[in-house]
Amino acid sequence: MTLWAAILLACACAFATKLAGYAVPARWLHSPRMHRVAGALTVALLASLTVMNTFASGAALVLDARLAALAVAALALWARLPFLLVVVLGAAAAAALRWWG
Repeated sequence: MTLWAAILLACACAFATKLAGYAVPARWLHSPRMHRVAGALTVALLASLTVMNTFASGAALVLDARLAALAVAALALWARLPFLLVVVLGAAAAAALRWWG
């Protein structure tokens, strides 16, 4: 399969999945259970992406400046600092660790 065929197949699958969403009855989407599930899936997806971007380098697990940046950002969030400051502190921690060695 060529690259363009794979891309077109992926696009068709994504379109079919979105189109199938219109077949779901509205009462299912507005139930409290669905709101809890959607919220939990969102948090789980964000957590998994954070872990993958922090600890993975290709197929290997690594511990580097990204872990320190995440720890500093988590502490800043725990201290209820503004989000922009959280991002700046995390970036500064990563930059400092990479600069030092």
